Amino acid sequence: MKKHKGSTLDSFLEEEGILESTEAVAIKRVIAYELGKKMKKDHINKSEMAEKMHTSRSALDRLLDPRNTSITLNTLAKAAHVIGKKLQVSLI
Repeated sequence: MKKHKGSTLDSFLEEEGILESTEAVAIKRVIAYELGKKMKKDHINKSEMAEKMHTSRSALDRLLDPRNTSITLNTLAKAAHVIGKKLQVSLI
């Protein structure tokens, strides 16, 4: 049997210089999806969520936009708190 030939996806993305941005977008998509899912489950609309986070609706829209990776840890921590979660960041 032949073993896999070629490089891994990560090494390819690194060679192309887009590994970090690709990982950031993937992480943001998961966060946006999970927040949206929890908001829907708990019947929380965007205005209510923004109010509970003590932020603007436009800031919440940026948080829920899966392509927008420019969000602060503070915003993520507020959102996590509102849905009953804690934000945990680690370097691996």
